[in-house]
Amino acid sequence: MNKNELKAIVEGLIDTFNIAGRESVELYERGLTIQIKEDKSPVSNGDLRVNELITKKIMGITPNFPIISEETVDLTKKNKEKIFWLIDPIDGTKEYIAGKDEFTLNAALIIDKIPVLGLVGVPKKDRLFFTYSPGESYVIENKITKKINCTKQQPKNTIVALSAIRDKPSDLILNKLKEFKVNSIVKMASSYKFCVIASGEYDIYAADERANEWDYAAGHAVAANAGAIIKTLDGKPFLYGKEDYRNSSLLIKRAENLSV
Repeated sequence: MNKNELKAIVEGLIDTFNIAGRESVELYERGLTIQIKEDKSPVSNGDLRVNELITKKIMGITPNFPIISEETVDLTKKNKEKIFWLIDPIDGTKEYIAGKDEFTLNAALIIDKIPVLGLVGVPKKDRLFFTYSPGESYVIENKITKKINCTKQQPKNTIVALSAIRDKPSDLILNKLKEFKVNSIVKMASSYKFCVIASGEYDIYAADERANEWDYAAGHAVAANAGAIIKTLDGKPFLYGKEDYRNSSLLIKRAENLSV
């Protein structure tokens, strides 16, 4: 697919992401219905409604591309697709249920193991990140669209890392961050971490093997197309389309030189 085709797909999804984001907040305010899935994680009627809205729209735009969503995936079937969508309707469901503001809505198109296109909605922060090609990552905030390119927002020589909000970083991760002379670590939920590295607000995020491909893919697309460097902890390409959807370890850097 060419750049213009990918741009058209993204632009066709922006209104749906805004609508789904508003509905997620409204459903929370009315009082959520919560169930516990087989993996012991919670799912709410908000997750399911967002999934319905995004999936329906994607099916209308790209009817021939399979959709793999956290809420409908059959984990007994191995993924053999070369082109497919990864959807995480609400990443950070526990944060969503708790009324916090870092949960995200996510969709990414994977082509030959690479997330080439992605949207990440952050409804409680009134931010929508999207991308469709290298050098073409954007954020819509307060109805203003701005290109983002990992330009550093922290003071020069101050390097701030991100950490998953519910996990204490392992010794492996802490030692990796020391290699980059990190000054401080901020805890943050969901795929929002990828987006605020893409915007240059933070510098680095490292993680052990955790979560599933749909948790990372949309944010990965936004950050990588903004110029971030994304690999595994041992320097290998971070790829998608694994048969079991499990993520490898992750290292995402705003730039090679994090101090400027």
